[in-house]
Amino acid sequence: MAHKSELIASDIEAYLKAHQYKSLLRFITCGSVDDGKSTLIGRLLYESKMIFEDQLAALEADSRKVGTRGGELDFALLVDGLAAEREQGITIDVAYRFFSTEKRKFIVADTPGHEQYTRNMVTGASTADLAVILIDARKGVLTQTRRHSFLVSLLGIRKVVLAINKMDLIGYARDVFETILQEYRDFAAQIGLDDITAIPMSAVYGDNIVERGTNMPWYQGPTLMHHLETVEVGDDLPTKPFRLPVQWVNRPHHEFRGFAGLIASGTVRKGDRIRSLPSGRESRVARIVTAAGDLDSAVAGQSVTLTLETEIDVSRGDVIAAGDAPPQVADQFEATIVWMHDDPMLQGRDYLLKIGARTVSATVAPLKYKINVNTLEQTAGERLELNDIGVCELELDRGIPFEPYKDDHALGGFILIDRMTNNTVGAGLLHFALRRSQNVHWQALDVNKPARAQIKGQKSCVLWFTGLSGAGKSTIANLVEKRLLSMGRHTYLLDGDNVRHGLNKDLGFTPQDRVENIRRVAEVSKLMVDAGLIVLVSFISPFRAERRMARELLEPGEFLEVFVDTPIAVAEKRDVKGLYKKARRGELKNFTGVDSPYEAPEHAEMRIDTLELSSEQAADRIVGQLGAAGMLKRT
Repeated sequence: MAHKSELIASDIEAYLKAHQYKSLLRFITCGSVDDGKSTLIGRLLYESKMIFEDQLAALEADSRKVGTRGGELDFALLVDGLAAEREQGITIDVAYRFFSTEKRKFIVADTPGHEQYTRNMVTGASTADLAVILIDARKGVLTQTRRHSFLVSLLGIRKVVLAINKMDLIGYARDVFETILQEYRDFAAQIGLDDITAIPMSAVYGDNIVERGTNMPWYQGPTLMHHLETVEVGDDLPTKPFRLPVQWVNRPHHEFRGFAGLIASGTVRKGDRIRSLPSGRESRVARIVTAAGDLDSAVAGQSVTLTLETEIDVSRGDVIAAGDAPPQVADQFEATIVWMHDDPMLQGRDYLLKIGARTVSATVAPLKYKINVNTLEQTAGERLELNDIGVCELELDRGIPFEPYKDDHALGGFILIDRMTNNTVGAGLLHFALRRSQNVHWQALDVNKPARAQIKGQKSCVLWFTGLSGAGKSTIANLVEKRLLSMGRHTYLLDGDNVRHGLNKDLGFTPQDRVENIRRVAEVSKLMVDAGLIVLVSFISPFRAERRMARELLEPGEFLEVFVDTPIAVAEKRDVKGLYKKARRGELKNFTGVDSPYEAPEHAEMRIDTLELSSEQAADRIVGQLGAAGMLKRT
């Protein structure tokens, strides 16, 4: 089994050519803490002769220094590369390793066992063909065993090796092995895993890793290495309809325009009729260009550049698909999300969704339920915490071409990105388009926003007043509306307290309720702008993400942010409602400025310093700037 070849010495070019065309298996190892994942991979690297002499010498030295085997070779040290991992004896990051045998090449991801690093396990599993799930024979099926198995099933991995490890510590008892196997099969059946190969082993001593050994004569199945070398990983991508997500529009000069990307599925030939999505425009393939020259056809897994017979608009992030079998296009979905950030996922908050090379805005509305991976129970919830898994509805700001994840990972898998930090906060799988996204369409109306604004002699817009409680937002907004009314303008003032008596009276002050509070008001403001009104919105609206969401609902120039800037000490002195005192006593939770943050605007159109201006002066300045912006001119 070891990776040896006489060609290395006699004909290196022939060896490299043969190595190039070996099949590749990507697999992960996962399980609970200290089940022996890193030791197992280290043993595979050692037995496949993928360790250089200097690495072996370093391993021997490290085993004596920080190993857990009393001076014997500690194979886990070949994988646990981080100092923190070596000190703790655990894996906390995904460690990728490459090795090969005469029959196959392998990329293995050693994924962490701790629950708080489940997000890293999702990363490692996203490209795997097979999962090796380890179980400590002394402990049996644990919570993390179920969690990782559920994630494996969720991410579409159908082939599982159940590696029941540390058999040496239970005297290689067959009955223990069979009891664990039956318990695991009972659980796996509930989550759709049925292709399971169970192998009893000892990674430390090498039993059933590469060779059988003599300690378990009752086991007649394959060794782990033999199974990895021979397992058939069905690749049906070439038989599916053609899909090419466009990664780059290649235009080196005016006579060439091609669309480059990795073919996600199917086969494409010169002359094939194709459709570009989401636009739906059609053409035919003129050339299939690669670095090695033009091809007559190409299949899934190949990177190509397509040129078309006719000029149609195709951009990065679009999908070129078979003309007679295109994917769906929708902007509302049901999806499963694995949350991967310390800050929770909140209903109504706006995130960036990246699917392939396309990035769009996405709102979670609503979270339907969370999944208890231990019991598979569906529980109610309004937010996802780190490592939580939930099923939700997503609303996008535009339609995207997609396939359900179970049918096409490339067009069905996505990540969520925080708009402020650009951090990846979640990973998700699209299930299906919501029926309302197909049945609900914009109705064309003869009377539009410009017509409504013109008859009122103004340009409609939103003046969004934001600032701490007690900053003076409502007072200033009220004065501004009175001045506009005296000028014959058509306005409406949406005040935070007043709206909570009606439209938002069902909402509390939790982070998710505050997000929903602003979302609803932003949508109402949009309708009022469409009606031709000048809308004044006076809300604390403490989070930049929600104010940005409100801004993006409107056309450029229609959203004017007014930051009523007042130091918190001054706001507390004006505390006519006594809210700050209650918050300081702990009677009001999540109060902005006390136990909940206020994120000041970074680029507000207007900033009102209430230490320098009276309320009347502030109102005069705002009306003046509104006029200077052209909002009070007849359209």
